[in-house]
Amino acid sequence: MEKQRSMKKFLSIVCLLFITNAMLAQQQPHYTQYIINNYIINPAITGIENYGDVKIGHRQQWVGLQDAPVTTYLTFHKPIGKVDDRTTATSFEMPGENPRGRSYWQDYEAAKPHHGVGLKIINDRTGPLNRFGGYVSYAYHLGISAKTSIAAGFEAGVRNVSLNANKLFFGNAVPVDPVVFNSNEINVIKPDFGAGVWVYSSDYFIGLSAQQIIPQKVIFSNQQVGTQSGKLVPHIFATAGYRFFLNDDISAIPSVMVKYVQPAPMQFDVNTKFQYRDLLWAGASYRINDGFAGMVGLNVSNTFNISYSYDYTTSRLNTVSKGTHEFVLGFLIGNKYGDWCPRNVW
Repeated sequence: MEKQRSMKKFLSIVCLLFITNAMLAQQQPHYTQYIINNYIINPAITGIENYGDVKIGHRQQWVGLQDAPVTTYLTFHKPIGKVDDRTTATSFEMPGENPRGRSYWQDYEAAKPHHGVGLKIINDRTGPLNRFGGYVSYAYHLGISAKTSIAAGFEAGVRNVSLNANKLFFGNAVPVDPVVFNSNEINVIKPDFGAGVWVYSSDYFIGLSAQQIIPQKVIFSNQQVGTQSGKLVPHIFATAGYRFFLNDDISAIPSVMVKYVQPAPMQFDVNTKFQYRDLLWAGASYRINDGFAGMVGLNVSNTFNISYSYDYTTSRLNTVSKGTHEFVLGFLIGNKYGDWCPRNVW
């Protein structure tokens, strides 16, 4: 009996530590395939293409570890008033020519001034905590040279944090602090904001964004739960990438992302993506001091694409985790020029 009580007490402590870690460390979900959907971390991307871009993503993190993070999202954004210099509403592939080859990018021109609007819905569950957020976004795009454009955007929405108290019950012998169940700060809707800038051209991109600009926190101490500013801190993302051709059919896009969340150390992701024509791509990512990831994607048609990634962690979690799986489905709405792959986000 004593051994059973000790085990229940241990599980209770672990669960509460999981809550603390979720609130302080992984305040925003992590995505391996942000390289094909930078909109998920930077609202300046809103309306960057000629069509409505829909992405549905599902991420199962640390498979094999009970109550590990599970993230599902839906994003949609489209341009308003964007002018394209192409004279026909159809696009045909010339036999023997790469539709995304060197000649295509030589004719690339900066974006005409236009607006973009978007929508983002995210559900992120970690242990007994569930975060649900909905956001609308706006961006303005402007050419600043013959082939270079700049965009600035923001997102505004609401976020709800709810607690599944059933996951915290380990029997009467190991009660959980009643304040956890009776908090007025859990299961409430709060505002949330983000902003970003994006500079892009035919062969490079540079982005800077911030999420969770309004600082807030849920704390558990002294038999009460309250808010304390400066704890749910902004998440800062800096991204950059460059394109070059290995041959007439294959291009390589190395990129990097730096993520900063005070007081945690900076996180660095180094990626390389190889694209075959406008049909198929594969890539790899290395997250310093954390793990590796492999990715692959297929543009099935000019209206649908699919991609998958697998993460292998090099931390101690690899003793209990079977890796992380992430799937993304993409849909191109109103793609009147028949593009099989993005023109500006690659």
